[in-house]
Amino acid sequence: MASAKPIGTLAECYANALAIEREAAMRSEEFAELLEDHGELETAQLFRRLSRYEHQHIEELERRSSGMPLPALREWEFSWLDNAPSEQVDHEFIYHLMTPHDALSIALGAEKRAQSLYEQAAASSDDTEVKRLARELAAEESEHIVWLEEALRKAPAPLIAGEDREPLFSASSSHR
Repeated sequence: MASAKPIGTLAECYANALAIEREAAMRSEEFAELLEDHGELETAQLFRRLSRYEHQHIEELERRSSGMPLPALREWEFSWLDNAPSEQVDHEFIYHLMTPHDALSIALGAEKRAQSLYEQAAASSDDTEVKRLARELAAEESEHIVWLEEALRKAPAPLIAGEDREPLFSASSSHR
């Protein structure tokens, strides 16, 4: 979720928030399906709940930004799964290896990056409406962070440590 430039206007704030929420809703749905397929129903249920909240946020943001021309964003400016364009990562390979702990860790990192983006916007913008919206969005991310941290504490750690998996992920990206 590496923003190409700081958020300065209300339209940029809404555009980023909508992109992040849409990506989060889609990814939460994908993770829920994957985890259901593997019998991880409790974690899948959390991702279904997150997806519902993300969809509610999308509807609210769309309503509030209705009629406002929003700038277009490139996917890697808000990507939830990684910080690179999606064509550089073999998502099917990653999903095949994913455990509930992995899914929760990925989601937690994304929520924290989104919260950080909004906090940065609130701190750096001179526009009082951007500051207000950014603070509101950061607070919403805080709630999701708490849920994910709680679930992560309960989830068993993967058998292979993250640093041991990195060569596998790198190899899958280079063979596409």
